[in-house]
Amino acid sequence: MRPYGADRVKTAYSANRFRGLPSLLRVWRLEAGLQMERGKALSQKEVAHKTGVSERWYRTLESGADVSLPPNVLDRLAETLRLGPDERMAIYAHALSGSTLTRPYSVESSSESADLEELEELVEWPQDVPAYLIDHTWTIIRHNAHMARWFPWVTEPSANLLRWVLTAPEAREQLLGWHDHVEHYLGQLRFALVNWPADPVLNDLLEHVLAIPECERIWQERPRVVAYRQGHQFHLRVPSASAEEVTVRSQVLLPASHPGWRFVILMLRQGGSR
Repeated sequence: MRPYGADRVKTAYSANRFRGLPSLLRVWRLEAGLQMERGKALSQKEVAHKTGVSERWYRTLESGADVSLPPNVLDRLAETLRLGPDERMAIYAHALSGSTLTRPYSVESSSESADLEELEELVEWPQDVPAYLIDHTWTIIRHNAHMARWFPWVTEPSANLLRWVLTAPEAREQLLGWHDHVEHYLGQLRFALVNWPADPVLNDLLEHVLAIPECERIWQERPRVVAYRQGHQFHLRVPSASAEEVTVRSQVLLPASHPGWRFVILMLRQGGSR
């Protein structure tokens, strides 16, 4: 986790809630300055100099306008801003915006339709643990029977994992340590919005989530970026599965043919409970 000067970061970040990469670049300049014990943000001029680009180029990037982003420049910019792995993924994803690596998948042929059917069938394969398939907006595409027994809400039309976790009252009862997980989920939403800033489902999801005061506060104070939560451990209350608390670890697979989608299996930890 990157260190924060919470009050100053919040001031730098909260002017317009979130406007994609430009708002994050301003926060990252501030964080880099604080890490270097400057007591203030790195200037745009210094970032440009250290990155080896013109100040005009960097100002254009931070304004949100389109600029050329070759890999060597991205690497130097990431080093200048002292970015971690997730932040680097966010800025690289921005550079690839609109490519087949980041664009949501659409079914256009019979072969692709068959591929989708096989992917959905794969979700049914795990018999003893919950498994599900979600798209880049966290909308449930497919789930197995075990997932429905543990989380009945997945059977509802347009069920959305992130919406349930962050806004449903029962999520706080079922997901132990709910407050500890909020920052991670909001970081994933922020990462998705860097990839797909104009996506209507993601923007609607953001508005609903930020209507929750606790989510709004964390969103403003902790502008973290999280790509994925591979191997994350959860402690759950699942009355249909166990009278005791259940401990699971998430295994996340990324389908190559469906960018942004995730196939997730919740693996029961040894002993089943803590």
